[in-house]
Amino acid sequence: MNKEKRWPFKIYPIQFIALGFGGVILLGSLLLTLPVFTRSGEETPFIDALFTATSATCVTGLTTLTTSEHWNMGGQLIILVLIEVGGLGFMMMPFIFFAVMKKKVGLVTRIILSESLNLDDLSGVIKLMYYILRFAIGFQLVGAILLAVDFIPSYGLAKGVWYSIFHSISAFCNAGFDLFGDSLVGFQDNAYVLLVISGLIVAGGLGFIVWQDLMAFRKTRRLSLHSKLALTVSIGLLIFGTVVFYISESGGRFIVSDTSPINRFANMLFMSVTPRTAGYFSVDYGNVSQAGILFTIVLMFIGGTSGSTAGGLKTTTFGVLLIQTISMLKGRVHAEAFRRTIRPSVVSRALTLFFITLTLCIAVTMVMSVTEVLPRFRGIEYLLFETFSAFGTVGLTMGLTPSLSLMGKLLIIALMYIGRVGILTVGFSLTMRLMKAKGGHYKLPEESVIIG
Repeated sequence: MNKEKRWPFKIYPIQFIALGFGGVILLGSLLLTLPVFTRSGEETPFIDALFTATSATCVTGLTTLTTSEHWNMGGQLIILVLIEVGGLGFMMMPFIFFAVMKKKVGLVTRIILSESLNLDDLSGVIKLMYYILRFAIGFQLVGAILLAVDFIPSYGLAKGVWYSIFHSISAFCNAGFDLFGDSLVGFQDNAYVLLVISGLIVAGGLGFIVWQDLMAFRKTRRLSLHSKLALTVSIGLLIFGTVVFYISESGGRFIVSDTSPINRFANMLFMSVTPRTAGYFSVDYGNVSQAGILFTIVLMFIGGTSGSTAGGLKTTTFGVLLIQTISMLKGRVHAEAFRRTIRPSVVSRALTLFFITLTLCIAVTMVMSVTEVLPRFRGIEYLLFETFSAFGTVGLTMGLTPSLSLMGKLLIIALMYIGRVGILTVGFSLTMRLMKAKGGHYKLPEESVIIG
């Protein structure tokens, strides 16, 4: 008789992932409270340290404290480490340990690694982890070199190098933390920096599995359905988003300072890239049109690709729902795309994710409408922007974050955590034992329900 594998401390891999991210956040919070990491030499309130650590580990970018003004270089370094750990996944750390010590990765670790990457099986998980590590380091290094071309002449050698490294890692991990104080508003007329940052954001948000497929395409001459769907949706949203912002913002004439048409176009492109899910901004969203705000919220909700540094609903989830809708309109029973049929269980999972995440964001917005004080002439979009930004681990804000109440901070912290770890991961980790106890390996009689 096959014996069930017992996990250390009686927890399942999916629970280990949720607890692991929580442990990294707690450790980062405790370190950031220390006065040695602030410019003023004073302790940081725990709630603000917890907010910053959660935002960094969940690669969001929302902050109640200005990173460049409050934290010294030691504090900024801690934030950068949390961004890297959160972006690549906290399980990358023990993997690096096994690789350096040349130890064999055990079955339990392989299963946890597979769960953290949303893989269906264990085959090739170690090879993929090595690829992720090499790809991430290589892309961040190239990004830092490209940024250094502009930053070193502007800020000097030491500061320019530090700024290049920090913003390359932050952009690739889709974190959105900056050391300028006003994100990239000061680079509105610098298309070069905006395009480099955009490239890093897209590279990190596209997903490591997709990049592995693309790199192997010359040999295999094929892409997986996941990669095809991720690329199609990502490119489509990027192009469509740029066009929408170009129209809604009148080509950027009213939100971008007097600059060339090329720089204005770069800003419109950047507005399409950064909501998925980077958090950098080159324009003041307080001046963006209502149509632009609404479309930004939609992009933040969709987010990046599964198995990447991005958060949100995910492009593949959105793609599956879109394919299912189109297939139904064509009179087909199953979701079909690229000469393949998507499993019904995948469609069901996508629908569940969409319903739960949308309900969660709306519920948090309703609660915050009671706990938070809105500025004059600001409506519900002010809160919607904040909540969808937190869930999508984007980091964009219309100015609410620094003035959040204690309840507001706790709600945004919870949303950032759920957005990065995944709503199903958090839900299953809390109900795993209950589900196991109840079983559920049976099917009840079917009956039709009238809908529509």
